[in-house]
Amino acid sequence: MNDIKVVLLSLLTGMITGIIFTILKFPLPAPPTIQAFMGIFGVWFGAFIIRKFEGCK
Repeated sequence: MNDIKVVLLSLLTGMITGIIFTILKFPLPAPPTIQAFMGIFGVWFGAFIIRKFEGCK
């Protein structure tokens, strides 16, 4: 349950940041395309997989 809270707070923080940056006409501090986002996700997911397999040894 605690993990869900952290995920929702992270999402809310990201949304607020996006709103503020857009209103102030700052460049968004995030990848501008889905391809860039998926690249970042891939890096995270690769590290996640390795950590899971290390725990299985």
